[in-house]
Amino acid sequence: MEKHLIALDLDGTLLNNDKIISKRTIETLKAVREQGHIVMIATGRPYRVSKPFYQQLELNTPIVNMNGAYIHHPLDQNWDHMHSPLPKDVALDIIDTSTEIGVQNIMAEIMDQVFINKESEHIFNQFFLEGLEQPAKIGDLKNTLTGDPSSLLVHPYEEGVNQIRQILEERHTSVIDHRKWGAPFHVIEIIRSGLHKAIGVKKVAEEYGIPQHRVIAFGDEDNDFEMIDYAGVGVAMANGIEELKSLAKEVTLTNHDDGVAQFIEEYLNIKTPLISQD
Repeated sequence: MEKHLIALDLDGTLLNNDKIISKRTIETLKAVREQGHIVMIATGRPYRVSKPFYQQLELNTPIVNMNGAYIHHPLDQNWDHMHSPLPKDVALDIIDTSTEIGVQNIMAEIMDQVFINKESEHIFNQFFLEGLEQPAKIGDLKNTLTGDPSSLLVHPYEEGVNQIRQILEERHTSVIDHRKWGAPFHVIEIIRSGLHKAIGVKKVAEEYGIPQHRVIAFGDEDNDFEMIDYAGVGVAMANGIEELKSLAKEVTLTNHDDGVAQFIEEYLNIKTPLISQD
């Protein structure tokens, strides 16, 4: 069979509800790589928080992080990586505006360097501080932020979410793109305008000489729209949002029912042994 590129979102897609990759999925992806197909990760996560899964799958391919703001090859420093940060002045204006409306916290990242607006027990501490090579800088971002951020995460109070997003549209629509996490977090994720996972997937496909119709992409959320639309075989998870399932060419089982493995096994005729999940 001709070589395919398989692009995998992490949360809600490759990872099950316990935030792990199932044994069946690991074996299926191993088998598909042994047949010569290319497997890559395309995620909204920064690299340090996706690195354990990259290593677990023993990948040796480029990876898309931060929804396309950082596209790189962890094992090849000479690879033509792409880093497309927000202008710092725009980020600071967003920080000022958000603070005036009222927020629980704000976090900026420059690749794997983290800046948090204030010290508190917060979801940013739970999800984004693991794997840091240097401690996060905590304090007023207007004073601590040292350069153009790869991404900005704003966590408003729930009643302020729409107001902040409306202001972002009015003031910065030509410079930024923003998406909201689902409940219960209501975090607004902001990156430079025009960035998305499909940019990285297309770049990798071209470098491996894989045509668009042999790109298979899996996703579940609104940050997967462009990637699913670009792929010749765009696959939405059954647990994904309805808009994505309407856009996708295929819908597979949920992330907790090995939807990625099930689709790949059938589509690429992959035979793997039955594996106990115990």
